[in-house]
Amino acid sequence: MGTPGFAAVILADLLAFEGGEVIGVYTQPDRPCGRGQVCKPSDVKKLALEKGLPVYQPVNFKQEEDRQALADLEPDVLVVAAYGLILPQSVLDIPPLGAINVHGSLLPKLRGAAPIQRSIMNGDHVTGITIMQMEKGLDSGPIMLQRAMGIGIHDTAESLHDELAAMGGKLLVETLTKLEQGLIHPKVQDHDIATHAPKLHKSEGLVDWNRTAQEIHDQIRGLFPWPGTWFSFERRPGKTVKLTLYPGSIGDPVEPATIPGTFLGMRGDTLAIACKDREYLLPMIKAAGGKPLDARSFFCGYLSSTC
Repeated sequence: MGTPGFAAVILADLLAFEGGEVIGVYTQPDRPCGRGQVCKPSDVKKLALEKGLPVYQPVNFKQEEDRQALADLEPDVLVVAAYGLILPQSVLDIPPLGAINVHGSLLPKLRGAAPIQRSIMNGDHVTGITIMQMEKGLDSGPIMLQRAMGIGIHDTAESLHDELAAMGGKLLVETLTKLEQGLIHPKVQDHDIATHAPKLHKSEGLVDWNRTAQEIHDQIRGLFPWPGTWFSFERRPGKTVKLTLYPGSIGDPVEPATIPGTFLGMRGDTLAIACKDREYLLPMIKAAGGKPLDARSFFCGYLSSTC
């Protein structure tokens, strides 16, 4: 049971697993996408159809017929990864070995929809994968296996997503193997230290240059590529342009009187902008309605008349 690219990587590893058989794939219904609002299949559905697997797409499991269809498959275990639906207890009770979930954090930290992005936005240095036994509640079930992974200073939500998906598939296969051998002993989570990772909102992408360069760096790379980060730039009096930012790096300290949000000029191939404490070095910027520009092209087109 899964929907986006993260879950498709998990499914690929399941398909290569010799200790079991994927007898059915559940994913969310096709959703309208893009300007044309054309319904597109999820990444999981595309892979499942490519491999000739039966695909089920209930809106939810409130209908008895949907629950019965799952029960008729007689699954030994449900494997869930970024499905996007909360499973009722009546569904969790169907397989004799229960339902297990692949989650992109070290639970009980960062329960919820956006653990990968939130870990970067929080400035964390370590994250990982948790394989957990599902129960009624949001990512609160007993832990079966965990594996940690470091977060690099230039990791983005995109790069960390790919690394964690690859780790998740391998750890899931290890969990299933040990589960069959009776070597899994689930550990109850410490609910007192749980933290949460709520879904992302576009409004979180607005950059406040009065924050530290490190905080801004974490925000930009944590929200890359979606929903992205931006701020409004007054190109000339009465003319404001929305600028979308790309992950960069932290530069030198700024002079005490420097106003945060001020463009400070080129630093090699990057464009410096003032934060509360240091420069932030942008490699690329996109103006609303335009295409992405490297820092020098943006500098020459928007900030300098002498290029």
